[in-house]
Amino acid sequence: MRTARWLVPALLIVVWLALGAFGGPFAGKLSSVAENDATSFLPESAESTRVSELEREFSDIEALPAIVVAERGSGITGADREFLAAKAAEVAGWDTTAPGSPPIPSRDGQALELVVAVTADPGDVVEQLRQTVGEGRPDGLAVYVTGPAAQIADLSEAFSGIDGLLLLVAGAVVAVILVFVYRSPLLPLIVLVSSVFALSLASLVVYVLADAGVISLNGQSQGILFILVFGAATDYALLLVSRYREELRGTADRFSAMRSAWRATIEPVAASAGTVILGVLCLLFSDLASNQGLGPVAAIGIAASLLASMTFLPAVLALVGRAAYWPFRPLEGSTPPESGGLWGRVAARVGKAPRAVWVVTSLVLLVGVAFVPQLKASGTAESDVFLDPVESVAGQEVLSRHFPGGSGAPAVVIADGSRADAVLAASEVPGVSDARITGTADGLVRIEAVPTDPADSDAAIATVERLRESVHGVEGANAQVGGQTAQQLDTRTTSERDRSVIIPIVLAVVFAVLALLLRALVAPLLLIATVVLSFGATMGVSALVFNHVFDFPGADPAVPLFAFVFLVALGIDYNIFLMTRVREESVSVGTREGTLRGLTVTGGVITSAGVVLAATFAALAVLPILFLAQIAFIVAFGVLLDTLVVRSLLVPALTLDIGGKVWWPSKLAARQALREESRLGG
Repeated sequence: MRTARWLVPALLIVVWLALGAFGGPFAGKLSSVAENDATSFLPESAESTRVSELEREFSDIEALPAIVVAERGSGITGADREFLAAKAAEVAGWDTTAPGSPPIPSRDGQALELVVAVTADPGDVVEQLRQTVGEGRPDGLAVYVTGPAAQIADLSEAFSGIDGLLLLVAGAVVAVILVFVYRSPLLPLIVLVSSVFALSLASLVVYVLADAGVISLNGQSQGILFILVFGAATDYALLLVSRYREELRGTADRFSAMRSAWRATIEPVAASAGTVILGVLCLLFSDLASNQGLGPVAAIGIAASLLASMTFLPAVLALVGRAAYWPFRPLEGSTPPESGGLWGRVAARVGKAPRAVWVVTSLVLLVGVAFVPQLKASGTAESDVFLDPVESVAGQEVLSRHFPGGSGAPAVVIADGSRADAVLAASEVPGVSDARITGTADGLVRIEAVPTDPADSDAAIATVERLRESVHGVEGANAQVGGQTAQQLDTRTTSERDRSVIIPIVLAVVFAVLALLLRALVAPLLLIATVVLSFGATMGVSALVFNHVFDFPGADPAVPLFAFVFLVALGIDYNIFLMTRVREESVSVGTREGTLRGLTVTGGVITSAGVVLAATFAALAVLPILFLAQIAFIVAFGVLLDTLVVRSLLVPALTLDIGGKVWWPSKLAARQALREESRLGG
């Protein structure tokens, strides 16, 4: 029996060491199976997607345009034309490009435009193209590579730091916080190793599934996976470590202490993980391929975090015992520091005037909610995606000064060939500088309509909306409009649709999990209401910060959806940790005393968990991508608000004010009512 107590943990450690050694390298390989091109973000049922499929009828070659634009303020010279013509001929001989047109001069005579059809990986081809056109150019001639292919290349470059810089920053932040929390050199190391093993397992599974085409992965999903695993694994570890320390004060046997700690921790941790997993899997109801991909990727990350935290970590702690907490070892019979510390005082204050606490707290949160209308989440130009200067954005600005903004990325109209003339005439709407037939195939006609404004601008999107309305009105043409701008429009529209569909589903799923866990209906409704209020306050504060501090140009429509999914799922985590302990204590001492005791003993660990998760999500801001910077701020601020205000003040105050009825309709509610009657009668 004694041998088994040592052998099982030792075997678990060996298994995880082997798994970490095998799976670890796959974290660095995820970028090789990530897709950051437009097709990985397209809505599956949108008009632009159907046009992309129909375009294959006109050519077997799938190409993405890169645009070389050369500018000389004093006017293009003959040497400039010869230079770009020579580069065009050189590029035409590559096996990674399709035949294109010769350089086109601008009307003002100050620029040249060369469209290169990229048929291979945009990142590699654009890098080679930039190097080629940068060699031997005449003095005074500025040359840029822009267009859709260049934007994808710059996006891939921005995401290239995910498997290095992001992990380094997240790991360093977690290590510093853990050292501060535990004041121990060994315990933070054990927790970090557990998180690394969780990431190794998650990376291995995601790589295998993405490589097989079972799930889709892009740079955004990859970044969120890394952060989510580090944050969740550390949170779960903190809960187990705290409960283990508590149990070690009650027994001399470290193995018995771990059994008790594990049994007390597994239910809330599994419920927390299950809530997040089910919450992110709701993204499968999205029509956007990128959102659908994030759901299972994030779910795999959470599952790996749960496994590592509930198997590897307890095995190590059981073998190391009290030494893990050195130099502040929890001795048998010692007094828990929580009772007389900060959280004991917070619980006492909340207990004195619970109604005043929850009323004032709710009013403060409602002030934040009042600023939600200021959030600009109707979409941004694709050039605004980058927070650092990139060549594709600089080149687009030059292109727009001298050519129609949509040059190189026209709107594409596919229609019945018998109605070609009528559709062509209908394509000449305000905002279109030129419309022409570019091909026929199998009874279909292909028309290119060049917007006067940059292809990723709001003005170009409005032009595509007018174009669709016009060509859809041509009877019998079955005309459909696609292209880069149409894809952006469809992505925005689908994101708005996803919000209205997925948010109610997430709320229903979270309510069901809470009802099963707490075996009540009132408490789950209470918790969901507080988290939704916290989410609203977070979005209001974020709107103020984005508009007046960071001066962001706006936000993608998917930002509120992602923020809601993560904040509700993760915010409920801390309420689960609190309320499961409150319920456990209430069985023996009543709801009032159970609430105060639960707040006291969980205050430190839950706050530490919230700070860790907020800090790890904040690490996403090191990647110079607008979407990730906004998600980083929203989730970090929202988690801190949930941890420090909602879980510490609002939820316990409401629970105290409602009393034993919070557990209705479970038997616990009836027992609490009898206990209260007995107390009042006595």
